[in-house]
Amino acid sequence: MTTPIRLLIVDDSIVFREALARGLSHEPLIHILPTASDPFDAIGKIKQYKPNVIVSDIEMPGMNGIEFIKNHVRPLKIPTITLSALHDLKDLSLRAGASAFLTKPRSNTDSEVTKFIKDLLMLVINLGRVQHPYNIVHNQGSSAGDTKRKLIVIGASTGGTEAIHHVLSNLPSNCPPILIVQHIPQGFSRMFAERLNDASPMQVKEAVHGDLLRPGLALVAPGDKHMRLKEHHQQFFVDCRLGEKVNGHAPSVDVLFHSVAITMGSHAIGIILTGMGRDGAEGLLEMRIAGAKTLAQDEASSIVYGMPKAAFEIGAAEKQVPLSRIAQEILLSL
Repeated sequence: MTTPIRLLIVDDSIVFREALARGLSHEPLIHILPTASDPFDAIGKIKQYKPNVIVSDIEMPGMNGIEFIKNHVRPLKIPTITLSALHDLKDLSLRAGASAFLTKPRSNTDSEVTKFIKDLLMLVINLGRVQHPYNIVHNQGSSAGDTKRKLIVIGASTGGTEAIHHVLSNLPSNCPPILIVQHIPQGFSRMFAERLNDASPMQVKEAVHGDLLRPGLALVAPGDKHMRLKEHHQQFFVDCRLGEKVNGHAPSVDVLFHSVAITMGSHAIGIILTGMGRDGAEGLLEMRIAGAKTLAQDEASSIVYGMPKAAFEIGAAEKQVPLSRIAQEILLSL
């Protein structure tokens, strides 16, 4: 990205505002706008400076950060990162329209502050990338070093419905497209997609053969069909067809991941969540070999540590991550 991300910081503490501005000012991809002392000040600065990303405190006098985002930022579709010392406010802020949440450092130790600034920096950069529209169409002239992630794929089985619900509810509405394979009986996948749609800032629907991929859309594989990623005339779409079970399943995670490895190469993120068996392990390995970012849910947060374990043991997953951090890892990897 050649144009710096215009960042607006909103916090009633001048000390904290200045500390954030100093911590982020060394990054050439970010242009720090004049900071705002409260939401009312921020409303004027949004009109004046047109920020690409906003970082906002939640606890502020007059108008809190939740009201500010819900009533003044969400309608403008500006990605916003909320900050609070109270982790319990995370779900409330995300439901109000925040793109991400970070807990403020509990102490002023160098290690804790450095980690906080690093996490915030990566979120700002990646949300700024998502906010700057990009074309999902494959660019034949792109260089080998271009590793912008244009697609997220998720596979899960036992316990996966709740795990996927958690991940999607913590991703922003302008996220890259997502393809989901959940082992689920025919007839239940549509209801599952509708439930996800109600809880997610993104649009979620059951995939139909020929559906085109676009940012802000998540597609759930039909309960009786394999879903593959295809490309035609520089447009990506899903191919949903009946077929023999693979690894005992239709839809199969391996089938989707294999197609993504071939079609998207390094431009994808693959995630294996909780589930029994080893469906998806080989496909995730193919994705990693092709250059994709790959993650697996860790044992402690998995209902059944089968699929993630199989993927990690063969080197398919770069690392294992608690369910509570998977959405953030996705954003940091875009």
